[in-house]
Amino acid sequence: MTGQRADAPAPKVRVLIADDERLVREGIAALLVLQPGIEVVGTAESGTEAVESAAVLAPDVVLMDVRMPGMGGVEAAALLRGRATVLMLTTFDDDGYIVAALHAGASGYLLKDLPAAELAQAIRLAHAGVDQYSAAVTARLAAMVRSRTPRPTIDLTDRETEVLRQLATGAANREIARSLYLSEGTVKNHISSILNRLGVRDRTQAAIYAHEHGIL
Repeated sequence: MTGQRADAPAPKVRVLIADDERLVREGIAALLVLQPGIEVVGTAESGTEAVESAAVLAPDVVLMDVRMPGMGGVEAAALLRGRATVLMLTTFDDDGYIVAALHAGASGYLLKDLPAAELAQAIRLAHAGVDQYSAAVTARLAAMVRSRTPRPTIDLTDRETEVLRQLATGAANREIARSLYLSEGTVKNHISSILNRLGVRDRTQAAIYAHEHGIL
C-alpha cells in the first residue's frame, strides 16, 4: 500500500511574509517558526517582491502588509488571487483598506497586535478555507453593514473615474500619478473634485463608494 501513513503529521502550511519593515518581517518569521504546522518559506519587502517570490516559492499563505513602497499589498493580493491565500496583516484598520483588500480577494484582514499563537491558528484556518478577521476589523465590517445606505450614482468624468478606481485600491497620490502619467498636483485636484461630487469627506468614504458601485 502506498500513500501517506494515517499517523503521519499533516504537511506544514508554507508561509511567505511581505512587509516593508525588515525588523517586522524578520520578527514575525522568528515567531512563526516556533509554531506547530507552520513553515516560513521566505520574506518580501514589497508587493512586487511578494508576487515574484510567490511564483518561485509557491507558498500556501501570504501574510501581506497593506502599505509598502511601489506596489501595495492590496494590488499584490489581486495579482495573487487563485495562486495563494492572502491574509492582510497590518496596523491600519481603515475602512477603505479593509473593503479594498476583500474586493482584491484577500481571505482575511488581521491587525499586528495579534499574539503569535493566534496568528498561526489564523494562518492554518485560512489555508483550510476559513476567512480570518481581527475582532476590531469584524466590528468595523459590522458597523459598515449597519450604516450602509444606498447612494445615488454620481456622474464623474472619465479621468475622475480612473483616479477613483486607483484610490479605491489604496494607492497613494504618487502611485496614482505615476500610473496615470499625471502630476501629483493634478491628482490632488481630481481627488478634491471627486470628494465634492460624491458628497463624501475623505478618501475612505470615496473608496467605499467605488466598491459599492463597481468602479474598479
